[in-house]
Amino acid sequence: MSRGAPKTPSWWFDGGPVPRPARLLAPVYAGAIALRQRLFRWGLLRKESVPVPVIVVGNLAAGGAGKTPLTLALVERLRQAGWRPGVASRGYGRADTAPRWVLPETPVEQGGDEPVLIARRAAVPVRVDRNRVAAARALVEAGCDVVVCDDGLQHYRLERDVEIEVIDGARRYGNGRMLPAGPLREPAERGRRCDFRVVTLAMAAPP
Repeated sequence: MSRGAPKTPSWWFDGGPVPRPARLLAPVYAGAIALRQRLFRWGLLRKESVPVPVIVVGNLAAGGAGKTPLTLALVERLRQAGWRPGVASRGYGRADTAPRWVLPETPVEQGGDEPVLIARRAAVPVRVDRNRVAAARALVEAGCDVVVCDDGLQHYRLERDVEIEVIDGARRYGNGRMLPAGPLREPAERGRRCDFRVVTLAMAAPP
């Protein structure tokens, strides 16, 4: 998890009782998520595409699950196969929210933990931007012929060709509840619509 991310509530994963405020807020959050999905499905919220394949690596449960190691492995395999991949990320935890290219020497405060790690370990362009569509377009303009999104499963505005759900093999979906009563950003059945589901071996930090 990003060093700026808050500690996950203990009841998400230890089976403890969920505080009443969290239980009351969970249906509100779930309703908002369901409405947003319907708006995209009905075309009232517009999806945008880029002229290259887009691969999204993400998870349904909040917190780390091993997405970044999988992204690194995927980028390396793409490079070996002759592709020119680039990585798009929002860059959670960074103090500077301006769009930027992340280089190996970029401070974590500007690039975010995971994007800086990727820039240091993979010889590919890395772009951080709260606007994932803009990040993908910048990568295409830089010469990338495939975009890999590190954590972007819930960002429906950017059209994608492949979705990969990453699941923490130890914690799974925790108590199975939606935020903030549990760790789920979307209902667990959302994973069935992904093209691939990868189970990692307790990659996430303990709560």
